[in-house]
Amino acid sequence: MIHWIRCLLWTRCLFIALVWHPCAYSLQRPNIVVFISDDHGYQDSSLHNDEFRTPNLKRLASAGMTFDLAFAASPTCAPSRAAFLTGLFPMRNGSMLNHQPPRVAVKKWPAYFHELGYEVDAFGKVAHYNQGNEYGFDQVVLEGFHQDKCVDEAVDFLKNRRSEKPLCLLVGTNWPHVPWPDATGESDTKTIRVPPSHVDTEATRQWRARYAAAVERYDSDFGLIYDAVLAYLGPDTLFMHFSDQGPQWPFGKWDLYDAGTRVTFVAVWPAHIPAGTKSGAMISLVDVLPTLVELAGGTQLSDIDGKSFADVLLGKRLDHRKQIVATHSGDGKMNKYPCRSVRTDRWKYIRNLDSDAEHHSHIDLGKPVDGSEYWASWVEAAKTDKRAASIVERYFHRPAEELYDLQADPAEQQNLSAKPQYKDALKELRGELDLWMRQQGDLGPTTERKVAKEFVREKNQDQ
Repeated sequence: MIHWIRCLLWTRCLFIALVWHPCAYSLQRPNIVVFISDDHGYQDSSLHNDEFRTPNLKRLASAGMTFDLAFAASPTCAPSRAAFLTGLFPMRNGSMLNHQPPRVAVKKWPAYFHELGYEVDAFGKVAHYNQGNEYGFDQVVLEGFHQDKCVDEAVDFLKNRRSEKPLCLLVGTNWPHVPWPDATGESDTKTIRVPPSHVDTEATRQWRARYAAAVERYDSDFGLIYDAVLAYLGPDTLFMHFSDQGPQWPFGKWDLYDAGTRVTFVAVWPAHIPAGTKSGAMISLVDVLPTLVELAGGTQLSDIDGKSFADVLLGKRLDHRKQIVATHSGDGKMNKYPCRSVRTDRWKYIRNLDSDAEHHSHIDLGKPVDGSEYWASWVEAAKTDKRAASIVERYFHRPAEELYDLQADPAEQQNLSAKPQYKDALKELRGELDLWMRQQGDLGPTTERKVAKEFVREKNQDQ
């Protein structure tokens, strides 16, 4: 009898070890698929604006939870992607400048999921261009600008995969990144809604129609992947979708306004995440890694900046972060305008570290496909239109501090930093940003210069 009991206990312990050991391949660990769009504004879909046709995104939202307050750590491709692939903000992972990968010693996404027994693959633009191999993925299928072959290859991969390991698959489309295609169908530019931060010209409307066409192509890519996941991995897959930052419009990409940092974010996991729900919890893309690790059965991560919002997804709590921080540094000699920000549910505070310099980007200095064509129409309109002139002036010149009341002014048009009645909010947010920068080891302009020199040195060594 005693021998039989010992055997039963040993068998039970072995079963528990097989199910819960990080290296065990178990049905307890869901397949995970993450789909990433490129330069896609949080309002630029049929979830918020019927000018944008995104039926596949709408289908995903009806199956899962949509986050209204999700934010990138940086409004620039490489820093934003490095942040969610490491769970660390750009200063700590080493990718403050665009095109700069995180430091070699930093633990990255694949390592966390390898420890849990996953196969970890990347198709398309997941990390920044040509950096996928530096992250340690099992398989990397890279593509250049707008080569949708990577989406087809990801679909074929899912169709033909036979491994018994749980899968963690990341797929990134380059849409709706520029260059944007010609507008589809008979686009009526007269009905297009021009944001209040833009100059309303015919060229602006034509280019917004082209951007809408690019958004449609992203949604098509997304639909192919989502359908393949349902067909080949099954409905029990944990599926997450977000964009890396806002679109390449003035006051969007490369800027810390919500148009640059606020992103589309939807998560689906049938029988776990309530379908057709919305969350008002504030989350940062640095939170994605620890969240998925926890949902995959791993332990909570405490040595990174990201914080798991698994309980929000599972309906166990409603809130997450009290504030969101974001940074922008530069892009070589382009888009160089260092700034930091902190955002609460009501306030946005932006600190421009080099406010004496003019702000420039690819939009005013680049090619027509970057935006210089419609930008020229803004400059021309500014010659005779006071409102257009104020928008162009605001684009070039930013004050040292900006403060916005997001409840009264969600488009961030009225800078309140110089108004005495808001001095308490300004002081509080200054202090919050100062504290966060110290914790990150971010010394502002001194750090910017150091990072830029290190980037040049590393590039020279590679060559």
